[in-house]
Amino acid sequence: MPGETVDSIEMLRRLVAFDTTSRNSNLALIEYVQAYLAGHGIAARLVPNEETTKANLYASIGPDAEGGIVLSGHTDVVPVDGQPWESDPWMLTERDGKLYGRGTADMKAFSAVALALVPEFLRAGLKVPVHLAVSYDEEIGCLGAHSLVERLMGDVRRPRAVIVGEPTMMGVVNAQNWGGGLITTFTGVEAHSSMTHLGVSAIHYAGAFIHFLNELQDELAARRRRDIDMEPAHTTINVGVINGGTAGNILARECVMNWGYRTLPGDDYTEVQRRAEAFLNDTLLPAMRRKHPDANIHTRRRSFVPGIKPEENRDAEELALHWTGGNRTYAVPYGTEAGIFRAAGIPTVICGPGDIAQAHQPNEFILKSQIAACEAFMRRLMAWSARQG
Repeated sequence: MPGETVDSIEMLRRLVAFDTTSRNSNLALIEYVQAYLAGHGIAARLVPNEETTKANLYASIGPDAEGGIVLSGHTDVVPVDGQPWESDPWMLTERDGKLYGRGTADMKAFSAVALALVPEFLRAGLKVPVHLAVSYDEEIGCLGAHSLVERLMGDVRRPRAVIVGEPTMMGVVNAQNWGGGLITTFTGVEAHSSMTHLGVSAIHYAGAFIHFLNELQDELAARRRRDIDMEPAHTTINVGVINGGTAGNILARECVMNWGYRTLPGDDYTEVQRRAEAFLNDTLLPAMRRKHPDANIHTRRRSFVPGIKPEENRDAEELALHWTGGNRTYAVPYGTEAGIFRAAGIPTVICGPGDIAQAHQPNEFILKSQIAACEAFMRRLMAWSARQG
C-alpha cells in the first residue's frame, strides 16, 4: 500500500474490523499497521510474545534525537460475548454523530488518528521525533507493555514525554491507581458430602477468604481520602472469577479465585496483597491443615500495573495541556500502561478521545467530535515539534 492516505474514520473502520479480543492473536492488525507505515517509508519494529502469537509494534517519525513524544495505545479489546449489540461490533457503524464498534472508545480511535495523520507528520518538518507504540494484552493486565517499553527505551533516544491515548474525552490525566491481579488456588481433600469430617472443602475456605476481603474493603473505604480528585477515593478490591468443585455431593478438592485490587496514588500499594497473604498463610492454611495435612493454598501474581503520581509528570502534563487547550488535570481510578512508561523514568500522562464510560460496554461508541478533537491535538503537537530546535 505505497503512500496510502486515509482519513481517521476510515482508519478506525479498518482497525475495528480486526477482532483483537485479548484471547485472540493481534498479528493481523499489527501486520496491517506495519505495511501501512512501510508504504510511507517508516520502518516499524515488532516485539513478539514468547509464543510469537502476538506482537507489540513501535516506529519513529522524524529525526533521531532526544526529547521525542511517544504516542501509545493498545490493540486488544474485551469480549463481546453475551452482550446485546444492536449492530455488528466488528463493523464501524455511524448513527447520529456516533461511531459504534468494539474498541472505538477503548482505544483504537487514538491509534487510528495517529496513523491517519502519518502523512501530515512526515510533511510537518518535525524537529523532535514522534514515536508510535502499540501493544498487546493491555486488557488482561498490561502484559505486553513491559517488553514494549524495555525495547523502545533501549532503541530510541530518551523521549521527553509519553501520551497514553486511553479515553479521557481529551482531558489530561496525570494520576492513576496502582493495580494488582492475583490468582489464589485453594487445594482441599475430596470426601462424600455426608462425611465432611474426612475432607476439606476448598470452596468453603475460599468463601472465608472472600469474607476477609469484604471486611478489608470496608476498612479501606472508611479511609476515604479528601485530598485527591478521584471516585472512589479509596483502595478497592474485586473478586472477578471463581471456579471450583465437581458435584453437589462432593467436598471440593480445588477452588481458584481470580481477584485483584486498585490502590490510590501515594498509598501503600503492597498493603492489600501483604495483608491477604498473611491471612491466608497464618489463619486459613493452618485451619485447613488441622483437618487434613494435604490441604494447601497458593497465590501467584497475575499482573501488576504501576500507578502514576502528579508530581512525577509535570513536563508531560504541561505539553498535553498546551496541545489540548485545557487548563486542569484529572486523576482516574483505573490502571493503564502509563504506569509502566512512568516506571521507566519518562513523564507520562493519559489523554485520548472517547468516554471511559463506554469502555467494555455493549454498543460501545465514540463521538465523531472526539475524533476531530484528537486530530486537533495531533496537529498542535506537530506544530510544536516543528518549532523546536
